[in-house]
Amino acid sequence: MDVEIDGIENNEDNNAEKSDDIGHQVDDLFTKVDKLEQRVNEIEHFYLTSSKKQSNTSQKSSFMKDKEKVKHIPGYKKYQQEAARREAIAAKRMQDIMRQFGSILRQITQHKWAWPFMQPVDVEGLGLRDYYEVIDRPMDFSTIKNQMEAKDGTEYKHVRDICSDVRLVFENALKYNDDKSDVHMMAKTLLEKFEEKWLQFLPRVTEEEKRREDEEAEAQLSMQRAQETAHAKLARDLSNELYEADMHLEELRETIVKKCRKLSVEDKRNIGIALTQLCPEDLSKALDIVARHNPSFQSTAVEIDLDIDAQSESTLWRLKYFVKDALQGHVKSDATIEVINKSDGLVGPTKPTDTTKTITSKRKKTDK
Repeated sequence: MDVEIDGIENNEDNNAEKSDDIGHQVDDLFTKVDKLEQRVNEIEHFYLTSSKKQSNTSQKSSFMKDKEKVKHIPGYKKYQQEAARREAIAAKRMQDIMRQFGSILRQITQHKWAWPFMQPVDVEGLGLRDYYEVIDRPMDFSTIKNQMEAKDGTEYKHVRDICSDVRLVFENALKYNDDKSDVHMMAKTLLEKFEEKWLQFLPRVTEEEKRREDEEAEAQLSMQRAQETAHAKLARDLSNELYEADMHLEELRETIVKKCRKLSVEDKRNIGIALTQLCPEDLSKALDIVARHNPSFQSTAVEIDLDIDAQSESTLWRLKYFVKDALQGHVKSDATIEVINKSDGLVGPTKPTDTTKTITSKRKKTDK
């Protein structure tokens, strides 16, 4: 007798250990699936934002914002080095253009009427008390020259910035001085001469800007391709991991089903009754469970004859727990509670009936 008791206890211990092991495996799977879902979301976000960028004619700003997100892309360090080299070359070309622009500046500043604009306006010496009320940003040619020669990071980066300040010198003079004053006339004449020379010089500027824009677009396209390649690989790897997780979960399901008792006729009947209590959405999910292991089963038909007896134990157990969870998730009447209890084996058996269920009305609702 003691031997028999010991055998039973050992059996129970083994079952408990196996249950714990399965539980741990399920927990591990859930953790893994959560991480996989995060990676899926990242990939979906990438392709979603990529499609939006392709439909946007101005992609540069969006790409610059995403630079922090692509550091993990293979070859990103090389891309950074190439970008730095390209920027340095482009900056050197712009410096050459600004030096060429210097000849225009010399022609303007050497004009006989340029002397009032060579130094900052002597506001105090000339008694111009309202000057700073009229002029927001004073400018003169000595300030422009100093900024062109600066090496402390305040220097001009683009020739258009110099052009803008040259215009500002004359526009300030036109704004502050009366139309009939000498300074106003001198500023107007020099501004016209400058604009004429700038129009002749402008094609060199636009050519360089177009070249730089093309280089940026090519670099962006190259990085986009690298991103797509990397994310395509991530998607393939993720697909394989999801498949492995699904297979592992299926093995655990089959293991659990094999250890479960066979469902009785009454159990099957209660499952059939519970199916009729489901809402259209849950009913569709339940029928999908049946179709998953029965390829010939048409889960999308308007009227379905479901033979409970013909279903595998695995399918029946899945249906049993699904209908129980589904019904418990909604507000229930006393009749529905009774169905739940029956599907869970909590009430005694009733008179056996036909376990073939014809499901029609609710299924029609889901197809509308």
